[in-house]
Amino acid sequence: RHVRPARWAQRLGWVRIFARHWQATDPRTEIPPAGLIPFSPQRACPYLYSDQEIQQLLTATQSLPSRNGLRPWTYRCLLGLLAVSGLRLGEVIRLEQRDVDLQEGLLRIRQTKFNKTRLVPLHASTCAVLTDYAQRRTQRIPRAASPCFFLNDAGRCLERSAIHRTFYALSRQLGLRGALHDFRHRFAVQTLMAWYRSGQDVEQRLPVLSTYLGHAHTADTYWYLSLHPELMGLATARLEQRWEEGIHASQ
Repeated sequence: RHVRPARWAQRLGWVRIFARHWQATDPRTEIPPAGLIPFSPQRACPYLYSDQEIQQLLTATQSLPSRNGLRPWTYRCLLGLLAVSGLRLGEVIRLEQRDVDLQEGLLRIRQTKFNKTRLVPLHASTCAVLTDYAQRRTQRIPRAASPCFFLNDAGRCLERSAIHRTFYALSRQLGLRGALHDFRHRFAVQTLMAWYRSGQDVEQRLPVLSTYLGHAHTADTYWYLSLHPELMGLATARLEQRWEEGIHASQ
C-alpha cells in the first residue's frame, strides 16, 4: 500500500513482459492489457540557474582535488558544455575525441536516446574552451586508456555516479539546490525566450530546437513553455497579439 501507482504500473509492465514470454510455452497464459493501472507521471519542476550561479559553479570546480591537475578543468569544461548546449549528461559522457570537431564547431552525438544520431553546432567561444581543455588533457595524460573526450585523472571515461557526487558537493557548497538535468531545461527556456523577444515565429522554429535537443516529438519541447513564468507571459502576449490582429482584420 505504501507504493505509488506509478510503481504498480511498472511492476505490472514486468508481469506483461513475462506473460508474453510464457505464452509461447503455455497458450492459456493471459497477458494483462496495457494501461490496466493508469497513472499520470509527475515531472519534477526544474531549477533554472542564473548566469551568475553557473559562473559560481564553474569557478568552484577549480578547488577540486586532483592528482595531476586535470580534474578541475574536466569539470569546469563539462559543466560549461552542459550549460551552453542543452546536451544530456549521458551524451556528454559518451563523447569520444573523434566526435568533437573543433575546426568545424560540431559535436557528433551518436546513438543516443531513441537510437538517434545528430550533429550539434557549437559557438566559437565554446570551441575555444574545448580546445584549451583538449590541450591540457593531452599534456597531463598523453596516453589515455579511453577514447572519451572527457577523462578522469586516471585517463578513463568519467562515471555518471562520480559526476553526480562532484556536482552535488559543489552545488551544496554554494547553497544551490538544482540538479544536473536542470541545465538542459535552462538551455531550452533561454532559447525560447530569446526567440520570443526577437519577434521570431516560435512555432516555426520549435522543430529546430526539438531536433537540437534530440527530442522524438516537438510535444516534448512544448513542455518547457510551462516551466517559467516570464516565458509563459511572452507566449501569452504573442497569442493575444495575434488574436487582436485577427479581430482588426475581420472588421
